[in-house]
Amino acid sequence: MRIVRFLHANGLSFGVAEGEASAGLEGLTVAEIEGHPFGEIKFTGARWALSDVRLLSPILPSKVIGVGRNYAEHAAEHGSEVPKEPLLFLKPSTSVTGPRDAIRLPIFSKQVEHEAELAVVIGATGARRADRTAAERAIFGYTCANDVTARDLQRSDGQWTRAKGFDSFCPIGPWITTGLDVSDLEIRCEVGPDPDALEVRQLGRTRDMVFDVPALVSYISHVMTLLPGDVILTGTPAGVSPLTDGDTVTVRIEGIGELTNPVLPVA
Repeated sequence: MRIVRFLHANGLSFGVAEGEASAGLEGLTVAEIEGHPFGEIKFTGARWALSDVRLLSPILPSKVIGVGRNYAEHAAEHGSEVPKEPLLFLKPSTSVTGPRDAIRLPIFSKQVEHEAELAVVIGATGARRADRTAAERAIFGYTCANDVTARDLQRSDGQWTRAKGFDSFCPIGPWITTGLDVSDLEIRCEVGPDPDALEVRQLGRTRDMVFDVPALVSYISHVMTLLPGDVILTGTPAGVSPLTDGDTVTVRIEGIGELTNPVLPVA
């Protein structure tokens, strides 16, 4: 199931994207559901063509927990060691944005970079001090994410809050995919000034994570309570590179879909 949050002629709703993925976005419809998606799914009967609605970030989390250096090659490209335990950081909920929304380049940084990541969305029960089995049960689904980072500020500050916390620095979407085996999926990031001819910058597989998804959920839940809708960013493969004004950046994850955002200066 593909859960979306969207704007339509009558307001804002959650829904389910319906149709075959091979048909492309133009061939999909959005079926509205009652309330939020964490309980029993009940359809209202209202449906729209996907082209007639605006997809938003599929969830607004209470917190976004990032995991640093969870791919050995990414750690190596920055001259860092692979951590012995998951290396955690937080991104504010105000950094979250959705498909097609602009990533805004702050005036404070001259080196803003993309980080394509698999994102985990926590389900209705949340998680607190969960073992591996309970952690797996706590997962609602998965989506694409871009952990946008001001690399120069990350280096100069000595910690990561400002570098990763700007408004628009956490695009997620286009939907939450449920019931997916994420043990070995391709993650791809494409960037360039021409949306029709993007260059592959990152290409990796989730099997190369240092700590897999259940291990991350369990570990984090022993540090902080995970609430329904919270998002965990599971780390990025090697190949991160700068974004510039006028670029388009697309994160593609096998079995989920693609998240595309333009890159613009701060408005």
